[in-house]
Amino acid sequence: MTGSRDKTAVEWLVSAAPDPDACRWEWERNPLGVALLPAGRRWDVLIVPGELGHPALDVLTRLTDRPGPVLADFGDVRMGFFVPAGTSARWVGTGIRGAGRGTWIVVPHPGRGTGGGMRWLVRPDGSGALNDPALLELAVHEAASALARDGRDAAERKPGRVPGPPAPGEER
Repeated sequence: MTGSRDKTAVEWLVSAAPDPDACRWEWERNPLGVALLPAGRRWDVLIVPGELGHPALDVLTRLTDRPGPVLADFGDVRMGFFVPAGTSARWVGTGIRGAGRGTWIVVPHPGRGTGGGMRWLVRPDGSGALNDPALLELAVHEAASALARDGRDAAERKPGRVPGPPAPGEER
């Protein structure tokens, strides 16, 4: 993303800030290249463990032409999917946290890399497009199912383990 798309994305993000000029100043002056923006005005963020978030993003990418904005923290331990405001209050999912009204999100500048910490996996395009909660839910379920299936397959491949149903008295 370069030039006018960067500017459009910046304007969209700072429109959520109580003081857009202060947000721009933070992005320019903060050595990490990040600013705090409030969730719950223009968007909420669903925070997903990275081990589930990456496969969910893969599924989401297959389901839609272009997913909405997605952040990852240092080491990809957690990922944040930008969804419509109000979604986090209605979301029910084990291990998934919602950031909505009353919370703040660390957001990197959309057109530059940061000095560490947060980074964009899918940058905002400035149009206001967000991740569709129904598609994201489907993607998370499919990713969780695949992870569970892979875990079972790995357990069955353990040395000395014969694939198939458990023997009488054997636990799994």
